[in-house]
This record gives sequence, C-alpha cells and structure tokens, in this order.
Amino acid sequence: MTLLRLLVCLLFGLDALGADVEWPVNGGAYNIRYSALRQITRENVGRLKTAWVYDSGDAFKDSEMQSNPIIVGGILYATTPKMRVVALNAENGRELWAFDPAAGAAQRRFRHRGVTVYQDRVFFTYRNYLWALDRLSGKPVQSFGKDGRIDLREGLDRPVEKMSVSASSPGVIFEDMIIMGSTVPETLPGSPGFIRAFDAKTGALRWVFRTIPRPGEFGYETWSKESYKISGGANAWAGLSVDPKLGMVFAATGSASFDFYGANRIGDNLFADCVLALDARTGNRIWHFQGIKHDVWDLDFPAAPSLVTVTHQGQRVEAVAQITKTGYVYVLDRRTGKPLFPVKYRQVPASALDGEKLSSVQPYPVKPPPFTRQAFTEDMITNRTPEAHAAVLAKFREVDSNGMFTPPSVRGTMLFPGTDGGGEWGGAAFDPETGLLYVNSNEQPWIIRMVTHETKSLYKNNCGGCHGDDLKGAPPAIPSLVDVGKRHSRAELASIIREGNGRMPAFDYLEKNVDEIVEFLLTGQDTEVMKTADEKNDPNWLKYRNEGYILFRDPEGYPPLTPPWGTLNAIDLNKGEIRWQIPFGDYPELVAKGMKDTGSDNYGGPVVTASGLLFIGATNFDKKFRAFDKLTGKLLWQTVLPAAGNATPSIYELNGREYVVIVCGGGKNGAPSGGSIVAFALPLGGN
Repeated sequence: MTLLRLLVCLLFGLDALGADVEWPVNGGAYNIRYSALRQITRENVGRLKTAWVYDSGDAFKDSEMQSNPIIVGGILYATTPKMRVVALNAENGRELWAFDPAAGAAQRRFRHRGVTVYQDRVFFTYRNYLWALDRLSGKPVQSFGKDGRIDLREGLDRPVEKMSVSASSPGVIFEDMIIMGSTVPETLPGSPGFIRAFDAKTGALRWVFRTIPRPGEFGYETWSKESYKISGGANAWAGLSVDPKLGMVFAATGSASFDFYGANRIGDNLFADCVLALDARTGNRIWHFQGIKHDVWDLDFPAAPSLVTVTHQGQRVEAVAQITKTGYVYVLDRRTGKPLFPVKYRQVPASALDGEKLSSVQPYPVKPPPFTRQAFTEDMITNRTPEAHAAVLAKFREVDSNGMFTPPSVRGTMLFPGTDGGGEWGGAAFDPETGLLYVNSNEQPWIIRMVTHETKSLYKNNCGGCHGDDLKGAPPAIPSLVDVGKRHSRAELASIIREGNGRMPAFDYLEKNVDEIVEFLLTGQDTEVMKTADEKNDPNWLKYRNEGYILFRDPEGYPPLTPPWGTLNAIDLNKGEIRWQIPFGDYPELVAKGMKDTGSDNYGGPVVTASGLLFIGATNFDKKFRAFDKLTGKLLWQTVLPAAGNATPSIYELNGREYVVIVCGGGKNGAPSGGSIVAFALPLGGN
C-alpha cells in the first residue's frame, strides 16, 4: 500500500484492506472500456440494486453532464452540470470535497466528459483554462501555471485575444506530461486544433503538433498557402488514447473550419479528419490515416481511437479501431497505420458552388461492413402515420439526397447518417477475449442549405449559420432565438455570447460587436460589419455559408425515416463482420401506442466485462440503463435512471464489492436535465 493510499484511507474513512480495482483513466486502459471484473455475471446481474446516489444539485434547464467517472484510491472524481469538480467516497457516494472554478458566478450549459487524475493531482478544463487541483483537498496547485491553471489559448501561433479554445474531453498522461486535444469554433475566424503536451508539475509547454501545418512542415501543401494563418479546427475534440508501452499517443481529429465550404482551404487538408499516431515524448508524427478528404460535411471522427489487439490472418496484431459518423470502422496497424482490411477509394461528386474544389475520391472500408444505413432514400421515409409520411416526402423532394458525400448546395443537401449520426463521442467498447467491438449508433438526417454570404449583418455573419437568418434555430439541438429577450436580460445575452454555451463557442473576440448583436436580438436593429465583406480585404470572408443546422424531423418531432433510429452493434474485428445488431432505445409515448423497438438517439458509450456483460445507458428519452449478454445482445437487466445517462459508465471494485457507476445528466435534444451519479452493485451478503 502506498503512503498516499494510506493517507486517503485515514482522512476519508475508507477501508485500507482488499485489492481494489480502479477505473483510473477516461475510457479505461487503452480506451477500450473493458473491465476484467467478474463478480457481476450473466446469472446474477438481474439482482443489481442501487448502491448509492449522489445528487450534485447542479441541474438546470437544458444542462448536461457527461463525465466518465474516474475512481482512484477509493475516491470517485467527476464534473457536474455547473462544472464543479467533485470528489466522492466511492463506497457510499458521500461528497469529500468540491471545487467551483466559476466561484459561484452564473453558469452556462457545458458539455464536459470528466477529469484526469495523475499522482497527487486532478486535471480538468473550464472554458479556456486547464486547472490542476490537489487530489486530497481540491485546492488549486499553486505551482502549476499561475495560481493552478494555464490558458489554453496560448501557444497557438495567433493572438490570444482572437482565440476561442476549450476542451470537452480530458487529457491523457504519458510519463510526466498531460497531453491535450481541444474544442474550437467550427466557423471563421478559426482557432487551430493543435495537440499539445504540458508538464504535469509546472504546466510548461513541452511539445506541439500543428494539425494545420506551417510552411515547411509535412502536409502544408494540402492546404491553401495562407490557411495556416486563418483556418481552424482539425482538432482532437473527442480526446486522446495513449500506449505507454510503445510511447505513442493517438488522436482522431475533426474537420477544418469553416465546416461546409472550403474555398479558402483547397486541398485534402491534413491533418483534419485523421487518425494520428504521434511520438508521445516529442509530438513528432509517426503515421496518419485520413478518413475524409477536404471535409465539407462535418464528418469529423467522433471518438478517440480504441487501442485493440486482434487476430488477423492467424497473427496477433496490435491495432487501432476507429469508429466514424459514417458508420464505418477503420482497423489500422498500431505501429504503421496500415489498414488491416482493404480500403477502396471511390469517385464522389464534384461541388457546384463557386470556388469549391472537393476531392474526387473518398475512402470506403471494405470490411467491416457499415453499422448504419449509408443513404436516406425515398423508400425509407417514415410510415409512422400517413400525415407524417406525406410531410416528410414533400420536404425530402426539395433537397438532394444521394448518400453521405452529396456536396452541399444552395438547393439543400441531406446529410445522412448525419452530423450526430453513426458512432458518437461515447466511443466503443472492446472485448479482448472475443475480438468484439461494441458501438451504439444514431441515424439522424440533417439538412444543410448554403446561401450566398452577401450580407454585412453582424448577426448573420456570426450567428446565422447555426440559428438561421430567421432566428428559429433547430430546436431542441440548436435553440430558437425568437423572443430571446423574454428569457434573458441584456447582460445575460452578452455573457452567453462572450463565454459560449453548450456546443456554441465563445465569441469574446468580437469585443464591442457583442453588444450590437445583443441589440439586434432585442430590437431587430442590425449592424453592418465595419469593413466591406469581400475576399480582398477580409481573409475570413467566404462566398457561402450554411443557412443553419436543420435537424430533419417529421411534423411531430420524430425521425423522418423508418426505424431503427438507433442501434447497438457488436462487430467482430478478427473477421471484419457484424456479429449482432439490435434496435437501441425507445420513445415511451410511442411504446404506449404499441410502437416499440424503434431505437432512439443515444449519447454516451458502453463498457464490457470479462464476465459476459455489456453495460450502457445513452438512450435519450427512455432514461434506461441496461445490461446485455455481450455474445448475443440479449437484454438481461434494465432500470430507469433519474435522467438520461448520456455518458460512459465506469466499473470498479472496492473492499471486495463490484460497482457499476454512471452519471445521469440528460438535457440532450430536449430531454429533461439531471445532475446525479448513480452506482449499482449486488446486494450485500453474497452473490
């Protein structure tokens, strides 16, 4: 027993005996969401009971909570909807300490996936800061950066005051460094998504990998000459994975900004939409694999890579499994990046938009087969009611829908499986015993319609691409701003624009223009941008922008296509085959009408156990937490959570008792919000 563990036990009354099994890193070791524990089995999982519940009291309208809990030394660490960091006794859920980085100030909606624990420290991000807290007291570590934090906007080769940078996913530890991805705006002006390593003791920058290369760096020729000065994105927003044995860190990056029109970034745009393998000590590139060339569909990789070991052609191979929004899984050799299964490059349509130049080919993995449908066709239109069918059919015929690489257009383009489709940020679970990869999936069509960027309106230039020129947004995913002054004061609106809210980035770089946008929202009086909007004097100007994010639904708010609307999938990575696939999730009100097993949108990931179980929450509207037989997909146990478990569970053993824990935050796509953490275990007194 370490001295630190003994001190923890003495301070917090934990039992010092027993060989505890921790959940020390986000996504588990090698990011495969696997537990070797065997106390909870197929035979006894039906006896699971609530062991404890912790209510943070931080839930508010539309808030979310997505932490994968970290359990180290008998203490559970997570973040709450208001971005407080809490430390709980993992045996009973009692709060040991809490830290509020906002010091009680009003909070906005955050999407945040937890913390990183390393030795005596807890690292987490809040807005543009990376904090280090003392693990036992929750106090900021004064020797880290300045007063316990560093500014993530620094070191990006651009003026700090022009950057909007945060991180929704926790960093990873390699040796004495914390390595970070980032969350950046998807519009222009952009912030680059560089991957950086910081000294875990001092916060000093140790290395940088530029995902938008500068002149002379590998990949620079895949962009326009000035892209490195203005383009943003290409960021590892979903987190990172580390192989300490090989000394490699792996990232899956997002699309380049602006998302839907790339006339100012002509080329394939390395290292956007890439699986990246870097030397964890230096940040040097070892290999890369690009999944989308010159992305204009927001098809960024949605989850950090899973580091798996598979049997391929009779040999054991250490590999990387990468899930995608398109429903594919890439399986790549971990050392070289070479695909284990064939990848075909097929011709795709060209863009009709002036100035746009798409790649003529895109990759299509031959195996495994996709775990989602690949195109929304007329024969898939919903038959839920005759009225719904007719309404969706009419809308469907107004846009282009020719598969996932249909170019954005002024007529309108159907994105399917969609920007929230296919695999999600919860990531995949992998069972090393069977070679099965488990991934939950969505099928959600979105419509992207491009409009000419002729206006000089401050609102339309900065906000219209998401909320629409008519302010109606795409509720519930993107809220309406109609009559927003009845819901928020002038000061509150200015604060939201400056600081960001949910998926909306901070716009503090707009400075005094923030007040002018607020004036428009309250009175309708718009303000023109100060300089003429043309490409000659504004490098961030583009001829086209999207009209808004439009989540395609039927008139009653349900998905516009035939079920399944969400699935749970088991994919054999040894053979490149789908072992089983089942509908995942329900709409309770439709079940009451006899329409069940439709599947639903789902967010968060699964965890698999050596004892034969697959645990997952994720389903957005039925709020259920389920256990399946990992070999067959048979449902073995389920319970209803206080709010949707839009997070990945953790599994640990403490003092001889195995626990499965999940945070219950809800708040996604209009679902009720929550702020609790719930742990389950077998009843005391035997298995």
